[in-house]
Amino acid sequence: MKKWFKRIGLTIFVLFILLNIITAFHAYKFTHFYADAKPIKKPEQMNIGDKLSAIFFGVNYPKSKVIDSLLIPHSTIKITTSDSLQLEAWYLQQPKFDSDVNMHKGTVLMFHGHGSNKSAVIREAEEFYSLGYNVITTDFRAHGNSEGTIGTIGYNESKDVKAVYDYIQQKGETNIVLWGISLGASTITKAIYDYNLQPSKIILEMPFGSLNNAVEGRVRTMGLPEQPISTLLCFWGGAEQGFWAFNHNPYEYAQKITCPTLLQWGVNDARVTATETEELFNNLATSNKKWIKYENCGHVSLCKNENDKWKGAVTSFLEP
Repeated sequence: MKKWFKRIGLTIFVLFILLNIITAFHAYKFTHFYADAKPIKKPEQMNIGDKLSAIFFGVNYPKSKVIDSLLIPHSTIKITTSDSLQLEAWYLQQPKFDSDVNMHKGTVLMFHGHGSNKSAVIREAEEFYSLGYNVITTDFRAHGNSEGTIGTIGYNESKDVKAVYDYIQQKGETNIVLWGISLGASTITKAIYDYNLQPSKIILEMPFGSLNNAVEGRVRTMGLPEQPISTLLCFWGGAEQGFWAFNHNPYEYAQKITCPTLLQWGVNDARVTATETEELFNNLATSNKKWIKYENCGHVSLCKNENDKWKGAVTSFLEP
């Protein structure tokens, strides 16, 4: 019996080590982006070798490509972060009048989701511009045309938000609105928490409640058991990038948000749950807050999929 117990114990130990090695590979690949990586194949396009490689070693994520289909006149600007990475952004400015003064209601700073770039939020940028706002929409580090190859799911990206905020504040802007979707929304909460930013208002669309929640959501959409995979992925993702991932919690960062806040979420969101969204909403320190649910949306652009409702909610929220 002792021999069998030893064999069983050894087998469990070996499987545990193997599982940790596999998840460490996946965590590394998920936080790195490669300019020369090939587009990721869909599972049905993979041969047996591709599938085995993806299971055991993960896949190389290509750095997202920027496609400038923005018809509104705009300039491309470069903004440098505190850790010396150069970010690329588009700056949409309202037209100047005879006084040579740029007449606008304020400036909206926009931040996209994980693996995406500023091209993906062009529709939202156009809507904010149509409401009379200047707009700056930025590629996060390791995304689009910004420098870097490593993404930290919002942990270091908060420096990107701070850099853009400082850039427009130094231009004399006093009415700064922060807008973010998914990763962008969660990163805004951390930037406010870390740097005591004081925007006039913020709009958060589908922020994850914690990094662990975000990993659970991704594992869930892949049809895999959430535990222990999500916990191991979260641990290794943070360890490889030098931070304790289980302390990266936007629902806690929300406790320092005192400005008017619009929180928006799709009822059919398979990645971000109602429970984590409600917890973040309840933790917002401001009394001027609103949570709007989109009945026909999942983890997608709310603006593109329910435009009338989105525009009505945003317009009402931004009115003085």
